[in-house]
Amino acid sequence: MPKAKSKIEIKNKKASFEYEFLEHFTAGIVLSGTEIKSIRAGKASLVDSYCYFVGGELFVKNMNVSEYWWGTVNRHDPRRDRKLLLNKRELRKLQRAVKEKGLTIVATRLFISDNGYAKLNIALAKGKREFDKRESIKEKDMRRYSPES
Repeated sequence: MPKAKSKIEIKNKKASFEYEFLEHFTAGIVLSGTEIKSIRAGKASLVDSYCYFVGGELFVKNMNVSEYWWGTVNRHDPRRDRKLLLNKRELRKLQRAVKEKGLTIVATRLFISDNGYAKLNIALAKGKREFDKRESIKEKDMRRYSPES
């Protein structure tokens, strides 16, 4: 029997305003204890989260997964660093790119895949300048107020 489609999709809306995305990747997350139950309940936040390398492994920092309400004594730390799972080729590519000045890796979307695993969309990003942000606001307003044909 196929699993039902999950409607859990947690987005980092601020990231698209602050950064220009160059390349997107989908990574698995190493979770412990009741973290997956909290994510399935929609109790997670990607605000101010970013990724960094330690010894060739990629970790996400500041991703908040709230404690599970019905959890036992073995509760998890909501703000702990979580390891991301990618292919070696993708890891090497990201590690080389991050060494360049002005590039970073930001978390853009957290979701539950069709087979029930938590996945994190990450993007190689370049920070926008002030005039780029004003241009983004102008484009968004033009789309909002333009007549649909």
